[in-house]
Amino acid sequence: MDLHRVRRRIEQDEERLSPFAARSAAATRPRPEEPSSVRAAFQRDRDRIVHTKAFRRLKHKTQVFIAPQQDHFVTRLTHTFEVAQVGRTIARALRLNEDLAEAIALGHDIGHGPFGHAGEEALAECLPEGFRHNYQSERVLDKLENDGRGLNLTHAVLDGVRKSSKAREDVMAEGWGVPDTLEGQVIKLADALAYLNHDVQDAIRAGIIGEDDLPHASQTVLGRSHGERLETLVTDVVGSSWAATGEGREPGAEPPAIAMTAGVHAAVNDLREFMFRRVYLLAERRSEVDRAKAIVRFLFDHAVEHPGSISSGYSLPDDPLPRRAADFVSGMTDRYAIRLAADLGCEDARGWSL
Repeated sequence: MDLHRVRRRIEQDEERLSPFAARSAAATRPRPEEPSSVRAAFQRDRDRIVHTKAFRRLKHKTQVFIAPQQDHFVTRLTHTFEVAQVGRTIARALRLNEDLAEAIALGHDIGHGPFGHAGEEALAECLPEGFRHNYQSERVLDKLENDGRGLNLTHAVLDGVRKSSKAREDVMAEGWGVPDTLEGQVIKLADALAYLNHDVQDAIRAGIIGEDDLPHASQTVLGRSHGERLETLVTDVVGSSWAATGEGREPGAEPPAIAMTAGVHAAVNDLREFMFRRVYLLAERRSEVDRAKAIVRFLFDHAVEHPGSISSGYSLPDDPLPRRAADFVSGMTDRYAIRLAADLGCEDARGWSL
């Protein structure tokens, strides 16, 4: 039996999607390869990402709260699953390619270092060219995984991962470019919708804020619970982006974009700015953030001074030593970074409860 008929049937089914949806059959890769018999191209990418070591390590990497002791705080892995869920819901509603959206979501944060954005800031200070987690995510997927050969993912997935970050000033800001596909645009926005909602929950759980502290617009426009906010946001994006379905498309019409209504957009930005002021940049958390950054800098300096300590499979041997050190340290989980730094004599890592 020729099982390639399974893949061809999946590709044929995609022809019923929106005319603006990405097609697996048209996907290209950095290196040509034989197609799978039973999986379309974006399905194959999704599976490759899930089976990486870097993806597994996300379960012990910080989202907001560093090395949390409680089981219910969000980690980088649970955040990734929530982005995939929100992204697939929006993609399905708009008749876009769910497999592509899911693959981008699962890979978009895979380059985050230990301690979340605190670790990212520290590595950016260490590397002359700086450090951005979205670029590192692409680097992990395209160059570092699979013993330095990369995963040979489709260009559409790599593009969506590379352009997944947002600038602080606006949830719709395009600091790193607009994704080439609507599926990439969906995940870029789904990332913000997911983290805002679960970060609010974690901050309430930690006693930093209460539900009544949230901005008035957040409570009246978005809702007063996690479920209400998420329902409002997802349905608003679907309604505002309906042109992406291709229904009622006029010949010669401008390509659609993923959007939000002005009122919901403003309420989201208001909530996001509130979270920066009251949670992300909270002065009371600064000492913990500074400790985390000191640990990352310590480990980076140690790796540069002792290149033999850089584990194989975490960097490329022909790269400059600072780049290799950054790749090595960024691959660490919070727990491993704290333990290793403590074993190497870093005072900032001593006494950190794990």
